[in-house]
Amino acid sequence: MKATLKSLRETKANPAVSVFVKTHRNHPANETDPIALKNQLKVVEERLTQEYDKQTASTILDNIHTKTNELNHNYNLDTLAIFASTDDVQIIRMPLDTKERVVISNSFATRDLVRDMASAVHYYAVVLTQHKARLIEAANDRVVAEFQKDSDAQNHMENIPFPIENNNPYMTGDGSADRSSSNESSYLKEYFNQVDKSVQELWGEHKMPLVIIGDTKNIGYYKEVCDRPDNIIATVSNVTQLEEGSAQHIIDGVQTAIEDYRSSLHQAALGEIDKARGANMVVTDLQEVYRAAYQGIGERLYVRRGYMQPAMIDEEAQTLKVVDDASEKGVTDDAVGDIIEHVMHNGGDVVFMPADIMDADQPIALVTRY
Repeated sequence: MKATLKSLRETKANPAVSVFVKTHRNHPANETDPIALKNQLKVVEERLTQEYDKQTASTILDNIHTKTNELNHNYNLDTLAIFASTDDVQIIRMPLDTKERVVISNSFATRDLVRDMASAVHYYAVVLTQHKARLIEAANDRVVAEFQKDSDAQNHMENIPFPIENNNPYMTGDGSADRSSSNESSYLKEYFNQVDKSVQELWGEHKMPLVIIGDTKNIGYYKEVCDRPDNIIATVSNVTQLEEGSAQHIIDGVQTAIEDYRSSLHQAALGEIDKARGANMVVTDLQEVYRAAYQGIGERLYVRRGYMQPAMIDEEAQTLKVVDDASEKGVTDDAVGDIIEHVMHNGGDVVFMPADIMDADQPIALVTRY
């Protein structure tokens, strides 16, 4: 999703149409989603026909309808985002809430989505039992998807796709298997090694951190055979119904661990900011932060959660002037959102900090690469 948003941000089109529709994950609530989508597309049609020539409007509308007519609303998440031009249409199901709206401009409305994505802890939950391994993608406390045999991401895997069954005769109760207890650990380690190979293959596409869920013994065996133990941000051993429980039930059970991880990031941030300040590699003035972010020298941006600032931005001159009235002509209502986009676009990281750590006197800090 981050790669898609980066690509969308780089796209310039006239017009660039962005549509956001609130959707629902479950039946029967998702029965209202086609109506909500139809209502927003009606707004798109009215605006395009009023503001652009007939051929441009028809091309974009035809492109959108071709894609939306194929949608299966049983797979909806919390927001349906549509980005359309005369050349292409992209549809993204997102695990976050946004305001329903239609935006028509010369670039796609990705800023709010980038901010929301940057503030989320996005991770893979690896669920382990002696008999089965599951893999769930999540963002904060919301399930994005559980990997199934027919998942697109697993179509061309070299290793075993999830969910992965343990078919070792020892674990299936085959009477011909050597049932000595000394073999259990070696059998499980061999099985979890296979599971980890599949995890690492999928991890290689997105580099997301891992949360390992299971009983203490299975977690220990997995950590022994895991190729990249440093990717594990948390282990959770008190979640129930690991094999038959819903994906959301599993994710609900790891939220204390996710919050602990988020807190550890905040504490580490303070040390990094102090270290960078000592090396004269941190900027806190909003104008200087903007210029460094735009030039691509921002390594990591720290932002107080909820911090927004209206400003006049001149990209060509690389200047940012703070203003009080967001309604003034030419004012960007959230200049911090622009800074976040520049940092992420240029390969930097963004960490959102609680107000008790970054207060109103220092709501933003950028650690630079040099």
